Amino acid sequence: MQCIGPHGLHRMAYTEWGDPANRKVLVCAHGLTRNGRDFDFLAQAVADDYRVVCPDVVGRGRSDWLGVKTDYGFPLYVADMITLLARVDADTVHWVGTSMGGIIGMLIASQPHTPISRLVLNDVGPVITAVSLQRIGEYVGNAPKFPSMAAAEAWIREISAPFGPLTDAQWRHLTEYSVRPVEGGFAMVYDPGIGDVFRHTPITVDVDLWDVYKAIRCPTLVIRGAESDLLEAETVARMAQSGPRAQSAEFPGVGHAPVLMDASQIRIVSDFLRAS
Repeated sequence: MQCIGPHGLHRMAYTEWGDPANRKVLVCAHGLTRNGRDFDFLAQAVADDYRVVCPDVVGRGRSDWLGVKTDYGFPLYVADMITLLARVDADTVHWVGTSMGGIIGMLIASQPHTPISRLVLNDVGPVITAVSLQRIGEYVGNAPKFPSMAAAEAWIREISAPFGPLTDAQWRHLTEYSVRPVEGGFAMVYDPGIGDVFRHTPITVDVDLWDVYKAIRCPTLVIRGAESDLLEAETVARMAQSGPRAQSAEFPGVGHAPVLMDASQIRIVSDFLRAS
């Protein structure tokens, strides 16, 4: 599909599951350096109930890379998602957002007349810690070129260790959709330019989005990896007392962020979505 930004048109790709005529639509939005294929396992599990739409946010996956790197940011991401909802003709949607995708969801859900009627925030909330952003900034846009798929998988396993214990098949799935063939090997499928903001504007304080969160009115579930450095337990406790008064779930042995491939993780998300 085509979208427009400050410096022209760009294409945003998305993967779709389920019956395209189904009026129950679930949008799954990924994290900073990830892509929509992260949600394949969740999408397969709920496709009988939903038309599932999994976008590749611009600069990631099969979507275009922007020529002006400073255009990468939440105003453009939110605008692209509203265009996506128009494309799939969805008046209301349920939303699952991991990390960056959860922030996009919060920004949309906080708006008057929001199309989001049920929201899942996967390891993200109204406080994003500076220490986690500094950690992310160390690797965003700095991935090497890999001589083989095996080398790519080894690097992804190392850099994504906070995802928690995954099976060999799950790591292979993540790797397959994380890299693209280039001359002499493989490279990540995201634009290294998305890391420019981390390099040019070092983040030294936590990001505060409480005003955004408090404006959300739809039922909300917040998921936390028990070892997450981005979403603190204290933030989750406060989220239960303000704004939409989110329900919560925590997954042991996982950091930032749960990848929603494990059956127990999928069950918690699907049970919440189906409770509407």
